Amino acid sequence: MHIHILGICGTFMGSLAVLGRQLGHKVTGSDQGVYPPMSTQLEAQGIELMEGFDASHLEPAPDLVLVGNAMSRGNVELEAVLNRRLDYMSGPEWLAREVLRKRWVLAVAGTHGKTTTTAMLLWILEQAGFDPGYLVGGVPNDFPVSARLGGSDFFVIEADEYDSAFFDKRSKFVHYRPGTLILNNLEFDHADIFENVEAIERQFHHLVRTVPSSGLIIRPALDVHLDRALAMGCWSGIQSTAVGGEAELTDWRAELLADDGSQFMVMHGEQPVAEVRWSQTGLHNVRNAMAAIAAARHVGVTPDHAISALCRFSGVKRRMELLADIGGIRVYDDFAHHPTAIATTLEGLRHKVGAERIIAIIEPRSNTMQQGVHQTTLLPSAAAADQVLWANLGNLGWLPALIRTVSPGGVGRHQVEDSVEALIELALADLDRPCHIVIMSNGGFGGIHRKLVAELERMIG
Repeated sequence: MHIHILGICGTFMGSLAVLGRQLGHKVTGSDQGVYPPMSTQLEAQGIELMEGFDASHLEPAPDLVLVGNAMSRGNVELEAVLNRRLDYMSGPEWLAREVLRKRWVLAVAGTHGKTTTTAMLLWILEQAGFDPGYLVGGVPNDFPVSARLGGSDFFVIEADEYDSAFFDKRSKFVHYRPGTLILNNLEFDHADIFENVEAIERQFHHLVRTVPSSGLIIRPALDVHLDRALAMGCWSGIQSTAVGGEAELTDWRAELLADDGSQFMVMHGEQPVAEVRWSQTGLHNVRNAMAAIAAARHVGVTPDHAISALCRFSGVKRRMELLADIGGIRVYDDFAHHPTAIATTLEGLRHKVGAERIIAIIEPRSNTMQQGVHQTTLLPSAAAADQVLWANLGNLGWLPALIRTVSPGGVGRHQVEDSVEALIELALADLDRPCHIVIMSNGGFGGIHRKLVAELERMIG
């Protein structure tokens, strides 16, 4: 079968392309803004990528077109699919029908931390010899690709609340029917499709409805929005997680042994299990780890084995990924695109590096950010950085106005620029050493990562 994918370089649709190839199909795809790591992964899998959208990409006619949720009416290639009456389907529906049916699905949902927690859980099961199938919305460092079919009944998946397609406005995760479900957290996001946080709570409730009574839901003890989603009805077992003394009577608890989260003791009930000493930092990753340990136990991996695996976990690309260390200047790439994620990532780094200088270069790129929904929490989210450079590449009128409220003369801890080149010039103008430069965006950010590292190499050698 020939499957053609519209929006193939999105993390989800690109992963479907990999699974399609593993099933033996010919897979092609179209997209705009093709950039690594997904583009290089797909090319390595023998998948033909077509830049931009054009009706000619549908010749000869594919047997099936998978439509990414970024596609909307008016797209010339999508219009050709409809006008030629080609068979089409949403990505989540195809995944459910062709891959997930009759498998034990371990799903990771939540506003933040889905990719990393999914990668942690996958790594634990892999190290336990489960040979699970998986789909991760990124590229785990411990695996060569973002998806595979696997050789067992188990399938680990990142479960996204974003809609499925222009013709199916249900959240993707409603299609997956998990036996084990991690609910990491719930906050307002995706303002382009959700009117308010209550609408997201409703979608999470729809997901909860699909978990069998023999299944298990794992959640943080303190999350009022998850409380409300679960209060609408739950027919499965629930286990809770916490860090320190933030909540009483939790099933799983982490006791910090280092402020940066690089060391902690895992408690099951009130009994210590084992100590985690790993390369990850930040309380958010401690929380992610606790959820992964609990989920792995539900399918038969003992906590001590899970902890041993996590001590060797090396993370996910674009999640505080170290790109370069040049003369004491360390450059990181991070996917954070929500104030909560920005704050937890930078705070984790601050705990790790102490008083060393941190420069954050942040692109408010998501639909929610561009609409200015999080204006009140945006600047405080970067409080752990010494200098914050905001990218106004989309000419957002509210962003310069917001920066002027704290930097009236245009000079201060917060600055805004409308070009990648200007951002690089500011970041490298007066560097202390050691220094940590964190580039935060959920997109390609105009190639700033490569350009900044190249300029550093030119300056420092």
